[in-house]
Amino acid sequence: MISKAEDNTRPDRDSLLTEIAQYVCGYECESEEAELTAYHCLLDSVACGLMALDFPECVKLLGPVVEGAEMPGYGARVFGTTYELDPVQAAFNLGAMVRWLDFNDTWLAAEWGHPSDNLGAILSVADYLARSRGVEMTVGDVLKAMIKAHEVQGVLALENSFNRVGLDHVLLVRVASTAVVAQMIGMSVDEVADAVSHAWVDGGALRTYRHTPNTGSRKSWAAGDAAARAVRLALIVERGEMGYASALSAPGWGFQDVLFGKNAVTLARPLGSYVMENVLFKISYPAEFHAQTAVECALLLHEEVSDRLEDVEAVMLYTQESAVRIISKDGPLHNPADRDHCLQYMVAIGLIFGGLEASHYEDSVAVDTRIDELRGKMEVYEDAGYTLDYMDPDKRSIANAIQVRFTDGTLTDKIEVEYPIGHRRRRYEGIPVLMKKFETTVKGYYSESKACEVMALCGDYEKLKSVPISSFMKALAG
Repeated sequence: MISKAEDNTRPDRDSLLTEIAQYVCGYECESEEAELTAYHCLLDSVACGLMALDFPECVKLLGPVVEGAEMPGYGARVFGTTYELDPVQAAFNLGAMVRWLDFNDTWLAAEWGHPSDNLGAILSVADYLARSRGVEMTVGDVLKAMIKAHEVQGVLALENSFNRVGLDHVLLVRVASTAVVAQMIGMSVDEVADAVSHAWVDGGALRTYRHTPNTGSRKSWAAGDAAARAVRLALIVERGEMGYASALSAPGWGFQDVLFGKNAVTLARPLGSYVMENVLFKISYPAEFHAQTAVECALLLHEEVSDRLEDVEAVMLYTQESAVRIISKDGPLHNPADRDHCLQYMVAIGLIFGGLEASHYEDSVAVDTRIDELRGKMEVYEDAGYTLDYMDPDKRSIANAIQVRFTDGTLTDKIEVEYPIGHRRRRYEGIPVLMKKFETTVKGYYSESKACEVMALCGDYEKLKSVPISSFMKALAG
């Protein structure tokens, strides 16, 4: 019997690879709102990274892979530190810093994620190109690269739910960063598509480290890992490495058949500047975004409840389906990463202390017995209307409501907040608070003279856009 051989004819390239490559190579943003939002995103991300340097668990991961493997004088700089590294490791450092405290921007759809996670790759490559290759970009160029990275990650997230097949959203950081840094390096459309094919062939990290009972600190450096891998893939293809035309669609062996339930990965809308214009900022609270409005509700109830904690019979939490699925937790919480992904813990902190800061997730606060006592009285309900509005592209609300019942039968008002302060619909409230977050962080981290230098450089949007990226990174160095 003669067995049938497989057809080895090379297929046409997956259209998604081509569409992403054509977008990053050819798109010219004409949205002033997107560019201004990218500016605020850049400053917010820097603030998040500097804040992370106060936490030893983050700092211990930074620097070169092995001691001494630095590039003094021509390596990519890691802001807030003295490190000058190869661009792959610099991307890991910067990505881990920006993401560490769960305080950077967010995108919520069928998939979740944090588009500024791409900034580690973008900044490291931009500074490396300037210092090692003499190719100088401006901060304005970096803002345009950020818009593209946000768009690729965010539009892929609109209708493709990787979390439902157990894959982590940092997959999209790798894809978006690979595309954008490949273009920054100077690759053609075909070369960018080849690089992006490798990002899909890599598969995806499991969400194990984000969910009970394994929630842990890897979720704080997973984005840095994805950013670093993106830079590595782009540099490999720059040397002439081939790509894989049907990385997504190959029967039996492509990403879609192996890891995505045989579903097609699609773009829900044409790529432009939609995501940057609608991105969500975490301005007030370092908390998983599905809980941002719940924390705001808790703070509004703090004065009424904090002196009556022993009289609380129940705390009713009304939220969206995604929050129920990923951050509603009973039982012990083992570390800060576990706590900042627990809806009940964050609400308890707000009710008890009237605020929520990164330090509230540390063991020194978590030992307060009132927190778990209050957690034990919480009831979490999905509100179908909240879930519907969460998915509505014209609303993108992230609503939560809280009502407290006391043992004497009395009730507080049911406090509802639909849109967090970092939402596009509350930009007028949010941007002044975001700028204050940046200023406070800069003044708290650098010396007085250095902080004044940074504020003078970054405070004028129009002037900053024309600043060479090497000057920007030099000013932020520790």
